[in-house]
Amino acid sequence: MNVTDIGLLRLAAQRVTGELFQRPEDVAKHLLAMQSQDYAGGLWSVGLRTKSATQQDVEKAIAERKIVRTWPMRGTLHFLHADDVHWMVDLLAPRVTASVRGRRINQLGLTDEVVAEAEALMRAELKGGRSIERNQVVELLQSVKGLSIDNQHTQHLMRNFGERGIICFGPHVGKQPTFVLLDEWIPKPADKPREERLAELAERYFVSHGPATLKDFAGWGMLKMSDARVGLEAAKKNLNEEVVDGKVYYYALGLKPVVQTETILLPGFDEYILGYKERETVLAMEHANKVVPGGNGMFLPTVIQDGQVVGLWKRKINKSGVVFEYNYFPGQKSLTTDVSETRYQSFVMGEKV
Repeated sequence: MNVTDIGLLRLAAQRVTGELFQRPEDVAKHLLAMQSQDYAGGLWSVGLRTKSATQQDVEKAIAERKIVRTWPMRGTLHFLHADDVHWMVDLLAPRVTASVRGRRINQLGLTDEVVAEAEALMRAELKGGRSIERNQVVELLQSVKGLSIDNQHTQHLMRNFGERGIICFGPHVGKQPTFVLLDEWIPKPADKPREERLAELAERYFVSHGPATLKDFAGWGMLKMSDARVGLEAAKKNLNEEVVDGKVYYYALGLKPVVQTETILLPGFDEYILGYKERETVLAMEHANKVVPGGNGMFLPTVIQDGQVVGLWKRKINKSGVVFEYNYFPGQKSLTTDVSETRYQSFVMGEKV
């Protein structure tokens, strides 16, 4: 393996190329967690890894409780398979919640007492399988004593509840997201020892994201390096290990690169970019600011060719279909995008290919 192989191997590991999945929930199971604060982009991240699933198919898997959207790690929203949501939230979210406690109390005024009262209101509202739309949450929380509610307070409280395994997202109602009680939506299974969970997390991360480094793994899960090492040491026996340019990479046994025969259109927060702490092997650093303008954390949709990020794309949807626009990086030629455009159009318009 050399540096140029890493991108192609990652595409194959993430099942962007090669054998695609039949069902949306199988994608979520394989990838462990897929960033989805951009809801539409998250749906496409799932869809592009299937043979022919449409946006409606992915949302159906959410409605049927096979895919769950919540805050398992890094303080941001992800799609997870229902089987993984409880243990990943329990394993990864507490460290994030603890890291923002000072800001929650000192800057936002969300004391432990305020949070407890808001939580009690939310539990009472949702108990018995009920749901609440996002635009109704502010109205509900306005009755909390000592809380001058605004959008920032609401977002922080809902994230806090999600990271503590109290709520998760339910299906959308029109364009409005809904919230439900996690334990009622997905019953909690028996837990396993922490070391066993770290081992599972490590093995499944490197199988689905490799070649990747220990630093990539720790950054992806916002893990302490000591915990990341515990997981990796237990998983090593089931992984390939290879040194490239002085860095140790781990990846699935038997993983082979797949020649990329068509341009790939990734959404802005796809795991191919977000799944790693270091991205230099697939994104030239002189173009990194184009993908994340101003380093503000907002990742734009990218064009992938031969495992490399070669430009950006955007689309407009009208009644007749999808109109695509491209912005290639200097030195990159305009590429054939017909197959990818057809696949994306079929996804959002609900037409099977």
